[in-house]
Amino acid sequence: MFLRLKFVIHNQPITISLFAGAYGLDLGLEKAGFQTVSLVEIEPDATKTISLNRPHLSPCAVPRDICEVSAQTLLEEGGQILGLDRPLRADEVDLVTGGPPCQPFSTAGKRGSVGDPRGSLFMDFIRIVDEIKPRFFIMENVKGLLSAPIRHRPHDRRGLGCPKLEHDEMPGAALQVILAEMKRIGYEVMYDLLNTADYGVPQARERVIFIGYKGNDSVTLPLPTYSQKGTAKKPKWLTIREGFKDLVDSQPEFVPYSENRLKYLRLLTAGQNWRHLPSELQQEAMGGAYKSEGGKVGFYRRLAWDKPSPTVTTSPHQKATDMCHPDELRPLSVRECARIQTFPDDWVFYGSTASKYRQIGNAVPVLLGEAIGQYLCQVIKGDRVRGREISQQLSLFS
Repeated sequence: MFLRLKFVIHNQPITISLFAGAYGLDLGLEKAGFQTVSLVEIEPDATKTISLNRPHLSPCAVPRDICEVSAQTLLEEGGQILGLDRPLRADEVDLVTGGPPCQPFSTAGKRGSVGDPRGSLFMDFIRIVDEIKPRFFIMENVKGLLSAPIRHRPHDRRGLGCPKLEHDEMPGAALQVILAEMKRIGYEVMYDLLNTADYGVPQARERVIFIGYKGNDSVTLPLPTYSQKGTAKKPKWLTIREGFKDLVDSQPEFVPYSENRLKYLRLLTAGQNWRHLPSELQQEAMGGAYKSEGGKVGFYRRLAWDKPSPTVTTSPHQKATDMCHPDELRPLSVRECARIQTFPDDWVFYGSTASKYRQIGNAVPVLLGEAIGQYLCQVIKGDRVRGREISQQLSLFS
């Protein structure tokens, strides 16, 4: 009788990573017991980051377009990484992961659409999952995906006197297509909006996590281990102060602010933003953004020591996504951003400062990946494991 490979190679479940980025999700899965045996990433600096930290993955940590990568290539690379004299077989892969990018859309004022997922890199994720047929897949994406239409109709063309919204213009239309494609290739799917602060990350970052599984498994998502206010069983969300505990960053790497920005930031203290500037300076500081719609909370934002960080952005030095240090007149350093994303302090990021910021900001926090990985490892072992209660799933397949 054939034994699944995971029981042969150090008893480690096998995973293949798509859209690997700086390896945040994969590193978390590693900590939970998974072994990554192949990956796909197109950004040269991100692949160099992976090869610097995981030299054994260097043969596959090269910039390449997922559209041009076959499932068979990934299985062959997996066999090589494991030292086999053959490619992996599809039924030997426990997990495929990835966060295929959706077209960006704004949540401040004009709201766009993600476009039809069937014409995007999402379908390459689906193609590879379908060909490899892992026991599970994990897909991560932005919060806005839950409500995004496929096609956006401007607000001045809605309401009284206008035609009803068509199906692909309805909120959630893109999500329905995504779920239908996952179901088409034979997977049941659980998904939910998770806040990384609920899993020990010192950052209030919301992301949609999908877990696909075959019908014989019973899967949900991991239970939170922290809570916003703290309870008898769950400690309170971690703060930036706690996240930076024992951090040694004697020569912080960052993109400095211009003198024009510093002029206003000098007037602010921890936890404040542009709204705390003297009223006569607010419009001057904000310029054209002063009259724009939206909360604009990221402008001239000094972070608060005793709260979790907001979402780590890819440009913490930019005007609209400011992540100014609570005390110092600079944006958070590369290493501080990495700490908030729960990368270990010895994780090396390759590239310019701007590239390092981008890699870190785009990553899945390591501790969130570990929580999901620990949950799936228990399922794979056949343990009875309590998971998160999730509602409103199947209605979207109708």
